[in-house]
Amino acid sequence: MKVVYVTGCLGFIGSYVTRKCLARGWMVYGVDKCTYAANRNLIKEFSEYSNFTFLEEDIKNLKHLYDCDYVINTAAESHVGNSIIDSGEFISSNIVGVRNLLDLIRNRPENCNRRPILFHFSTDEVYGDIEDGEHTEEHLLHPSNPYSASKASADMLVLAWARTYNIEYIILRPTNNYGIGQYPEKLIPLSVKNMIRGRKVRLHNGGTPIRNWLHADDTAESVMTIIDSGNVNEIYNVAGGFEQTNAETVKKIVSVHHNTDDWKQYVDFSYSRQGQDVRYALNDEKLRALGWSPKKVFDEEIKSIVEYYKNNFIW
Repeated sequence: MKVVYVTGCLGFIGSYVTRKCLARGWMVYGVDKCTYAANRNLIKEFSEYSNFTFLEEDIKNLKHLYDCDYVINTAAESHVGNSIIDSGEFISSNIVGVRNLLDLIRNRPENCNRRPILFHFSTDEVYGDIEDGEHTEEHLLHPSNPYSASKASADMLVLAWARTYNIEYIILRPTNNYGIGQYPEKLIPLSVKNMIRGRKVRLHNGGTPIRNWLHADDTAESVMTIIDSGNVNEIYNVAGGFEQTNAETVKKIVSVHHNTDDWKQYVDFSYSRQGQDVRYALNDEKLRALGWSPKKVFDEEIKSIVEYYKNNFIW
């Protein structure tokens, strides 16, 4: 039986990863500092498993790691807009917090069986945008905003600690995640929230930015695939294989919510955002060679997701 830490276990991606680990019977130490985006209702769900222990803690203040096989780090401040307003929390969590995890792994007591492997969640945004083609894991990092810069910095720390202190790692760089359970500051749940409240949906930069959509369940399954079949000291891109403009995404959301094709009347196109990337796209052939592929289809999932947020809005 594997023993793992999942940091950010009450967050969007972390909750999906936690469910996968628990379903396998692994012992899970779930760590979360319970910020505004954490879903505390998940504590009750996860605590129904005897193999789950919850630790309310900020990763930058974590003092000890029990003997474990993996530290799966999904904890992060992740909203680009918030990082532009104030980058302080992003530096604290995404950089200082990761450094603390690395040092906890580096300084494991000698009586422990082994150092755990750090399975670190990064993002496609560390590469910056790309007009044509796809970024591979070998491409240089070129972040465009404070959020992606903080994630790129964390990646550099992981690689440096691996070289200097022989820490084993895996870095995962996913594209835009979607699914049920996402805090309504991201495009899909925020759009539904605004429509429920009779507000227009805000689209930055005319809705022209292009995003590659990946369901959170497929992301979590990629973690399982890499742990089962992948190699340590590797970087893996993971992409949903489906891209569209933000305008096309909102059109589908509005169409489901209002049952209409006249979607533009519900949208405010006047907003713009600094550091807005034009297009993200990843090549994930390395991961697919391990047998992973996305199972969720965006146009099928978006209907149930919109209906869920309409009927189960908990924030």
